Amino acid sequence: MDQEYERRLLRQINHQNLHTERRMTKSLGAACSPLSVKSGDRFIPTRAGSNWSINFHYANENCHSPAQNHKAKDAGSDSSKDAVAYAALLRNELLGAGIETVAEPHADDRRHEVLAPDSCSLFRYAVHTKRVPCDGGNEVSPFSLSPLSNKSHKLLRSPRKPARKISKIPFKVLDAPELQDDFYLNLVDWSAGNLLSVGLGACVYLWSACTSQVTRLCDLSVDGDSVTSVCWNERGSLVAVGTHKGYVQIWDAAGGRKLTCLEGHSARVGALAWNGEQLSSGSRDRVILQRDVRTPPATERRLQGHRQEVCGLKWSPDHQHLASGGNDNKLLVWNSSSLVPVQQYSDHLAAVKAIAWSPHQHGLLASGGGTADRCLRFWNTLTGQALQSTDTGSQVCNLAWSKHANELVSTHGYSQNQILVWKYPSLTQVAKLTGHSYRVLYLAVSPDGEAIVTGAGDETLRFWNLFSKTRCTKESKSVLNLFTRIR
Repeated sequence: MDQEYERRLLRQINHQNLHTERRMTKSLGAACSPLSVKSGDRFIPTRAGSNWSINFHYANENCHSPAQNHKAKDAGSDSSKDAVAYAALLRNELLGAGIETVAEPHADDRRHEVLAPDSCSLFRYAVHTKRVPCDGGNEVSPFSLSPLSNKSHKLLRSPRKPARKISKIPFKVLDAPELQDDFYLNLVDWSAGNLLSVGLGACVYLWSACTSQVTRLCDLSVDGDSVTSVCWNERGSLVAVGTHKGYVQIWDAAGGRKLTCLEGHSARVGALAWNGEQLSSGSRDRVILQRDVRTPPATERRLQGHRQEVCGLKWSPDHQHLASGGNDNKLLVWNSSSLVPVQQYSDHLAAVKAIAWSPHQHGLLASGGGTADRCLRFWNTLTGQALQSTDTGSQVCNLAWSKHANELVSTHGYSQNQILVWKYPSLTQVAKLTGHSYRVLYLAVSPDGEAIVTGAGDETLRFWNLFSKTRCTKESKSVLNLFTRIR
């Protein structure tokens, strides 16, 4: 080919390409950049003044679905905390953020909401007159061999809280033959003397957490009766036993003898609660009886407010108020003097058996509903206001607060049969435990507040280490560690 002709052909092709590129640059610049007039014919986005910290966060948020973002926020593992520290390190080195400590991630954090939802681009095309200094004015020492800034060094040296580790496996499992699969009964309780009382059929058994010895306290089969509830007094010396025929028996645990038998109910007694020397009992006859065990049985208070069976009873830590839940979906609060409820909550859509008073906040009451409700609800009994609620996804059978942290544990039935640990007030799930094949109907907390025991219709009792007095990974000094743990 002639060389002169080849040069002319190449010059013509280059000229056409240049015109096409200029037209595309002008159209894109007019649509995307407000500075297209000042930038000439080249599409160069302006980076000065862009809020890179917010944009970078927002870009990461948009990469995942809302469910994945919520799950990531709830995670408390080492990998998630390392990811937070790494992101902070990148922001220090690339964006000059000047972060020196890593904050704990919270589920209710709303830092990302400052960006408008219609501005999803990582890059911005606006010009600002002032530019933020790269490292906040802190120069790196010329003698340092590290490529990191001073802020990043402080970030890496900042102390980190050890990760919360909750074992997914129970450290002990006991057989509990004839443990009834009945939502309305309360057949397991743990005493201050470290004795576990369990109602199995017509008998009540005591299991020592110190020696693992089992003794039979009573047998109601001779009277043709069965156990429907058990409850220890605060000192752990007396255990109350509710029966199917409506009796309440008081037993001396140390001596193994029955002290008295209280009458007054016409149906089974499924709920018991001690308040000092006074014992409250709730029955299928819809009545709550409150009696002093030191006085004759004639001195009793009858509390009538439920329209169906009473299945939950709990006294407040200050001994001033009694909370009762019933199969009529009602949660009632009584004081120590009135015969009518001082407060009534009707938000639940199913039976209210799970009730727990907070030991950390005065007047805070938690409750859980049955299969048709599935919700945890929190109430301020000082003002009578509803505070928060969350749908757990399954029947709520029991609730108990931690003695050492602002957390609570819930046990569930249909349809997941799980055990959940919640952080309050964020209501994020700290742990989810599974193992029971039937509804987890029974729950009790150890006297030191570090372990719980759960019982289910699968006729097993499972012991779990959930709470710790100190947030450390070393072995707990609970007396329960005397047991042989199942690995």
